Amino acid sequence: MLGDVRILLTGGLGFIGSPTRRALVAAGHDIVVLDRADTADRKGRTGRTEPAPPPVPDGVEVIRADVRDLPAVRAATTHADAVVHLAAKVGLGVSLADLDDYVSVNDLGTAVVLRAAAEAGVGDVVLASSMVVYGEGRYTCTSDGVVAPLPRRAADLEAGEFEPRCPHCGGTLEPGLVTEDAALDPRNVYAATKVHDEHLLAVWARETGARATALRFHNVYGPGMPADTPYAGVASIFASELAAGRPPRVTEDGAQRRDFVHVDDVADAVVATLSRPGTPGTLRALNVGSGRVTTVGELAAALADARGGPRPVVTGSYRLGDVRHVAASSERAARELGWRARIALADGVADL
Repeated sequence: MLGDVRILLTGGLGFIGSPTRRALVAAGHDIVVLDRADTADRKGRTGRTEPAPPPVPDGVEVIRADVRDLPAVRAATTHADAVVHLAAKVGLGVSLADLDDYVSVNDLGTAVVLRAAAEAGVGDVVLASSMVVYGEGRYTCTSDGVVAPLPRRAADLEAGEFEPRCPHCGGTLEPGLVTEDAALDPRNVYAATKVHDEHLLAVWARETGARATALRFHNVYGPGMPADTPYAGVASIFASELAAGRPPRVTEDGAQRRDFVHVDDVADAVVATLSRPGTPGTLRALNVGSGRVTTVGELAAALADARGGPRPVVTGSYRLGDVRHVAASSERAARELGWRARIALADGVADL
C-alpha cells in the first residue's frame, strides 16, 4: 500500500499510538484516531490522574470512544483503506480478577474492529500483538534438541531456581532467539488475549480476502511510557524508582533475557508494514524487536547510568506469570519490510 491512504488508528493517543500517529502523518497518510483516553479515564485506570495526552496535530480527526463501541468504530472506519489496531489493555494481568476486563477490552474490542473493517471493505489490518504469545522463548537441550520448557513452578522460584529445565531429561537449556514459526504458548491473561486476537485476525483475513499483519512487539520503551502502575513495563518501573531517588529493584537474579525496542522504531515498523502489505487472505506475523539481547539487570544498570542514580538492587523475588527468557529474531521483518531498529539502548534510555 503506497501513497496517501486513509487509516483508522485505534489507541492513537497512547504510548505507542502517539509516535505511530506522528509517523503516519509524516508519511502523508490521512489519519482518524479512535481512543477513549481522557483525564477521568486515565485516573480510573492508574489510581491517580496522569498528564493529559499531548495535543493532536491539526488535520487529525479524533473520535473519543471505547473500541468496543460498535457504532463509534463503524463511524471511524467509514472510507478507511486500512486499520492499525493498537488499543488494548496491557500488562500481565495482575490477578484473575482482571480476566474478564482483559478479555472484554482486547478480544471483544478486536472483534468489533474487525467486524467494522469487514463491513467497510477495509483492505489492510495491522494488529499490535506481542512477544508474550510465545511464552518462554527458544531453548535448546544438548540431548533433546529444540524444546519447549514447561511453566516454571512456584516451588522452584521460591528456591531461587529460575532457569527452566528440559521437559524430557531435566537438563540445562541454552536460550536462543525466537522466530515467528515458534509454537504459541501464552502464560498469562494478557498473552492469552493476544493469541486469540491473532486467531480472530486470521479468520478475518480468510473470510474477507484482505491483508492482515500481526506485529509481535517485544519490550517497547521510550518517552511517554505509563507511570509506575501494575501494567507498566519494566523500563518505566525502573525509571520511576530512579526519579524518586530509589534504586531499581530487579526481580529474580536479573539475568532474564529480553529484547528492548524503542517506541519510535516500533512506529517506523507500522509505517513500513502499510507500505509493504502481505499476501491477501492470510495472516502474516512479524517480530518487532531491536535485534539485541539485553538482560533485565543490564537495562536497570543502563537506566541508572543515564540518570546518575543509585545502582540496581537484585531482590530474588518473582512474578509467577513472568517467563525467564524471550528475545526475538526480527530478520523476517528486515526481509519483508526493509525495516530494522535503529535506536541503541544507551541512546534510548536517555530519552526516558
